[in-house]
Amino acid sequence: MKLELTDEQQMIQAMAREFAESEIAPIADEIDRDERFPHETVKRMGELGLMGIAVPEAWGGAGSDMVSYVLALEEIAKQCASHAVVMSVNNSLYGWPILTYGTDAQRERFLKPVAGGHALGCFALTEPQAGSDARNQATTAVRDGDHYAVNGRKLFITNGRESSFALLFCQTDKDKAHRGITAMVVEKGTPGFSVGKTEDKLGIRASDTAELIFEDCRVPVAHRIGDEGQGFRIALAALDGGRIGIGAQAVGIAAGALARAIAYARERKTFGVPIGEHQMIGWKLADMATAVDAARLLVWRAAWLKAKGRRCTLEASMAKLFASRTAVQVTNDAIQVHGGYGYIREYQVERYYRDAKITELYEGTTEIQRLVVAREVLGGAE
Repeated sequence: MKLELTDEQQMIQAMAREFAESEIAPIADEIDRDERFPHETVKRMGELGLMGIAVPEAWGGAGSDMVSYVLALEEIAKQCASHAVVMSVNNSLYGWPILTYGTDAQRERFLKPVAGGHALGCFALTEPQAGSDARNQATTAVRDGDHYAVNGRKLFITNGRESSFALLFCQTDKDKAHRGITAMVVEKGTPGFSVGKTEDKLGIRASDTAELIFEDCRVPVAHRIGDEGQGFRIALAALDGGRIGIGAQAVGIAAGALARAIAYARERKTFGVPIGEHQMIGWKLADMATAVDAARLLVWRAAWLKAKGRRCTLEASMAKLFASRTAVQVTNDAIQVHGGYGYIREYQVERYYRDAKITELYEGTTEIQRLVVAREVLGGAE
């Protein structure tokens, strides 16, 4: 792996940075306070190619690669984690499975408008009793001619309220347990498909997190992604990419908080000098900067492997595990650097602190990442 970015990657990174600083940063605090989905800026992200970066141009995307994706996602997250998670789900959890496992007809109908930024997609896996234990799916899909009759509920679905398409995972054969899980796309407006409550959250408040309800919802068999029983494998493969995306989001959150802590440490004076010149603050900033850079490199490695088409389950989980812990620690330290000012909204680091925590929870908790890493390490040692 070369640590030198290509000209195209640097161009995408710079474009995302300029867009985030000029168009997202000015509204980030407001949309967080109001819990308002940022329709206009998300639309602009689509126009800039950020909603389908690694999707080929033939299917509406930008035709770039996974490394470009994490570079851009970090820049977006530096200014607003809510924008970043909308972008992450659209690319990693919804777009990639349709691109990889869908037919050309499915890519044309379900991927092209999403990758081009004209619609949003969501990933409907989590249920009230199936979070970390994703095998325990209760939502069912019973074959009835050329349709499935779907019944069940999905919980904590990012983009759930705003999406036009849901990539749904459900049981088509309960006797086969997780080998009976099947993936299919359900379009918004399909009879029997409705959105339930929208969650009131600690952080990422400008992104919607919703409940999806299916009551005798008839989904055409032609909307099935892959074969019956292939759904759990599709979900796990998608989560590898998703964890890389959340790792990049976590790096962006941490980097954004670090930048604000450094700026404050240069300006704020105590005992006649900027506080950054006091050893206890300087060392704290040094540790923060080192952790952010280490997390970034882990994310880059996982993204590079994914771009090469290589298995990256271990590397993706390592990246998410370390980056999410880094985000929580660095944002906590950023508040400490700010002192009492860090606890009030005006200085923004309290928003970064609230946003950081979710990176330890969704797309596999910290505990699940440790289980995955341990399993992979032990398996590799055999």
